[in-house]
Amino acid sequence: MADATVGAGDGHLSVPALLHHNATRHGDKAAYREKEYGVWQNWTWAQTEKEVEALALGLINLGVNKGDFIAIIGRNRPYLYWAMVAAQSVGAVPVPLYQDAVAEEMAYVLDHCGARFVVAGDQEQVDKVLEIQDRLSNLEHMIYLDPRGMRKYDHSRLHEYSHVQEQGRAARDELTPELERRRSALGYDDTCVMLYTSGTTGKPKGVVLSNRNIIETAKASSEFDHLRAGDEVLAYLPMAWVGDFIFSIGQAYWTGFCVNCPESPDTMMTDLKEIGPTYYFAPPRIFETQLTSVMIRMEDAGKFKQWLFRHFMAHARKVGPAILDGKPVGIWDRFKYALGEVAIYGPLKNTLGFGRVRVGYTAGEAIGPEIFDFYRSLGINLKQLYGQTEASVFITQQPDGEVRSDTVGVPSPGVEIRIAENGEVFYRSAGTFVEYYKNPESTADTKDPEGWVATGDAGFIEEGSGHLRIIDRAKDVGQMADGRLFAPKYVENKLKFFPNILEAVVFGADRETCTAFINIDLTAVGNWAERNNIAYASYQELAGHPRVLETIQAHVEEVNASVAEDDMLSGCQIHRFLVLHKELDADDGELTRTRKVRRKIIAEKFDDLVTALYDGSDSIYTETEVTYEDGRKGKIRATLEIRDAKVVPTAGKAAA
Repeated sequence: MADATVGAGDGHLSVPALLHHNATRHGDKAAYREKEYGVWQNWTWAQTEKEVEALALGLINLGVNKGDFIAIIGRNRPYLYWAMVAAQSVGAVPVPLYQDAVAEEMAYVLDHCGARFVVAGDQEQVDKVLEIQDRLSNLEHMIYLDPRGMRKYDHSRLHEYSHVQEQGRAARDELTPELERRRSALGYDDTCVMLYTSGTTGKPKGVVLSNRNIIETAKASSEFDHLRAGDEVLAYLPMAWVGDFIFSIGQAYWTGFCVNCPESPDTMMTDLKEIGPTYYFAPPRIFETQLTSVMIRMEDAGKFKQWLFRHFMAHARKVGPAILDGKPVGIWDRFKYALGEVAIYGPLKNTLGFGRVRVGYTAGEAIGPEIFDFYRSLGINLKQLYGQTEASVFITQQPDGEVRSDTVGVPSPGVEIRIAENGEVFYRSAGTFVEYYKNPESTADTKDPEGWVATGDAGFIEEGSGHLRIIDRAKDVGQMADGRLFAPKYVENKLKFFPNILEAVVFGADRETCTAFINIDLTAVGNWAERNNIAYASYQELAGHPRVLETIQAHVEEVNASVAEDDMLSGCQIHRFLVLHKELDADDGELTRTRKVRRKIIAEKFDDLVTALYDGSDSIYTETEVTYEDGRKGKIRATLEIRDAKVVPTAGKAAA
């Protein structure tokens, strides 16, 4: 593996130290690319070090002290990654925030960490902070990157990013000794970054991660998958998420590979095709969306193309994963697969931007096995990992040749795992977080004195293979009224395999039967409506259309048949369901910013709908408060139809 031998033993005790190493060893190699105005711009590692140093000097000039917290808010851009490394270089702590967070959410994080400085990507982010600045007693200065729209603002405490760098360069002779002193003082156990959890059950917690956590994890995970300096990644996921930090900072600085930033979220798929990354990560939601897009396009294709696609994809599902894993496959099957590669698989991978992917990962939520197998059948080395912010991401990974849709792999290098008597998964490793900031009680509840961390997930380790299987969130796993196991995520993931279903929430703990809320996928169902000349004016109208409800019912009943085959979880078949009149939304508090379902909040908010699912009602009138894009509140009203779904009788208990 190229240049993956640096680390603590070589005296590289911080991310800025790794930056200097890369600038020395890979000085003329591309470190960052960004597409702007349709043109890709490049920065080498040597140029990156100069950009980071200029900003670091500017931060010192602005009054940043060791231990200060600097919030970073914006989309993935090299300049904002540099801001995080510049903050580390001067002994400060970078705190990236979710760019789509509303001002109220930002207020909590900025106040909790006591940020003295904010680096904002554009006017929109600046406006959010200005809206809440009266509540931020520690905030002193804001630096903005994009000057558009900022000319008439009061600049007494506002500073343009490039000007801060210019001031740093101008004071280079005076401030360099102080910068060198701070950089050389950085230790392996000093704080590298603070990342806030998504807060599925309450207020977000500030997870303190050290240089040791990030560098040791980056080293181990890079070696596990043979990542190297020649790899390319696309940085498009939220900078506030630990996965982006470990991929775009930790592993990038360890291996020296190039981080590519798309022009905007709207151009991400186009930019993905142009870059053709060799190392790629996406949550299940992205893979589901891409698969939905493929299926929609095939529905619009001619009959011969549809036949060709179905024929070769059936063969790919049969032999593709085995060929990918290097297992024995007959000559005729290999030849037919090669034909499929020319006719279907290759062009499809190029269309998706996956033509060069050598290692791909998905995590964050369980991915539907059918979706997972679809991509691997194309020859894409997609694997699952299991991780948490508190672990610096990696807890388990799937080794090449041992990839399965029903496990999350074996312990990552240097990670220990144990299963408690109640089935909860515990781990400890060099990546284990230092603490929750200002929250010793939660720290003690999560991490014991021996370093074992409670994941909150229920699972078990398979005998023989040593692979970990996650059942569900420990707090969500329960029992039906008759004692059978209740694991809602298992069923929800099966439902979300269907392109028409975007989200699902299953209820049933301590009840006789399971029921579900379902969100349709507006893109997929809207495309179907257009092809069938069905007019609709809104999501709500389409979601309540009789033919849509019939289609969703067919999906639910197909899932029931699949769930019935699992003796342990057969009680989780859905007896009644409704299609929600609105999409579940993070702005309405129903999802986290990483799009995880806030199950308790949804149950409380839609209590009338849950009640109707269980009291035998055929329909229910409801009013729901929603948040519009401009922050205004409003109400939507609807009468929802409740449908019974056919269930499969099982040995455990006769189905109704």
